[in-house]
Amino acid sequence: MRVLLDENLPRQLKRRLAPAVEAQTVQERGWSGKENSELLQLAEVEFDALLTMDRGVEFQQDIRDMSLSVLVIRAPSNRFADLEPLLPEVGETLKAIQPGQVIRVGA
Repeated sequence: MRVLLDENLPRQLKRRLAPAVEAQTVQERGWSGKENSELLQLAEVEFDALLTMDRGVEFQQDIRDMSLSVLVIRAPSNRFADLEPLLPEVGETLKAIQPGQVIRVGA
């Protein structure tokens, strides 16, 4: 599975998702600062899922007909220490998520 990590997530997550997930960051792709609608369209071409903390992304564009899925992480902050306990749930969700779905994990 190919996963794009939104720019609001720490890059450390990329290493923690491997080897089961091939992850790249928005910064690595050169897509920093892109609006969510444009980012989703770009990501759909190369990725299976977008991993983000942006709770508004699911309301800004209807992704039901896209080949991309969105996993929204809910945590107190985007610090790695707050996200690390959610990694098992993130990994399991990525295994089950289907194209066009938006799933939220965490508190």
